[in-house]
Amino acid sequence: MNATVEQLAPVEQQATTGWVVAALYQFKEVQDPADLQQRLLDLVNTINLCGTLIVAGEGINGTVAGDRASIDMIHQFLLNEGFNEMEYKESDSADKPFRKMKIKLKKEIVTLGVEVKPRDLVGHYLDPKEWNDLIARDDVILIDTRNDYEYKAGTFKGAIDPKTESFREFPEYVKQNLEQHKDKKIAMFCTGGIRCEKSTSLLLQEGFNEVYHLKGGILKYLEETPAEQSMWEGECFVFDGRTAVTHGVAEGLNIKCHACGWPLLPAEAEEASYEHGVSCKYCIDNTTEKQKEGFRMRQSQIAAAKRKRL
Repeated sequence: MNATVEQLAPVEQQATTGWVVAALYQFKEVQDPADLQQRLLDLVNTINLCGTLIVAGEGINGTVAGDRASIDMIHQFLLNEGFNEMEYKESDSADKPFRKMKIKLKKEIVTLGVEVKPRDLVGHYLDPKEWNDLIARDDVILIDTRNDYEYKAGTFKGAIDPKTESFREFPEYVKQNLEQHKDKKIAMFCTGGIRCEKSTSLLLQEGFNEVYHLKGGILKYLEETPAEQSMWEGECFVFDGRTAVTHGVAEGLNIKCHACGWPLLPAEAEEASYEHGVSCKYCIDNTTEKQKEGFRMRQSQIAAAKRKRL
């Protein structure tokens, strides 16, 4: 199976007012991933959807957005395919959160790079109330399994930042930093829960004794936990046009630097280092003037394309 096959829905999706955003995943054996990819592509070509779905032999993962009817259709299609134990969450976006609809065929639905058994070996799931009780304890090591730029937007109080730039780096982080803590309680969390399915499986595979993870991830926590009871600080980075969400899964204040992808608070976007689509305080010194000129050209082309659509 080609690990990098990607197909786009060629039909330009029609405009809609208000978007339902569905984040979903399930680890489930898929006998013929390429066939499922094609049938998904056939479906999304006929309905109003944007976003990305990843198909692999180990299951399905992704976030899609569309009108109510289209979201219901893709949800029902997946249920009919046997994905009846999906971790599935919905939220809303005023604007179209993705440019296109993509169906990707990959080796893993979330890339860890180490073989684990998330359907057979997984940590203790905790709901938001149980999670608050656990992470308030002094004998718990709390780890944010997301990447550095996601941690920057917000995290749980007291969480450790592994300073990873991709999930592939997490096994090495475990080897270098956690090996001596196999007898400790380890609590981990991520955006929607999928990375922790693999990170908890990895730790158990490596001989850790007590491993916990937040069921449904940060998104479920923010959906269910009142702000006054929350142990979350900041906003939760999301991989769509909203940049970040906050309690109630409402759109947050962070915006994205389209040069480097890092989330920025409104005050950071007011600094001299920020130029839309070109630079921010986190990347201005990491690119050459020639690269910045290329970014400016790209931004002018994007602006011209938007004016043409209007």
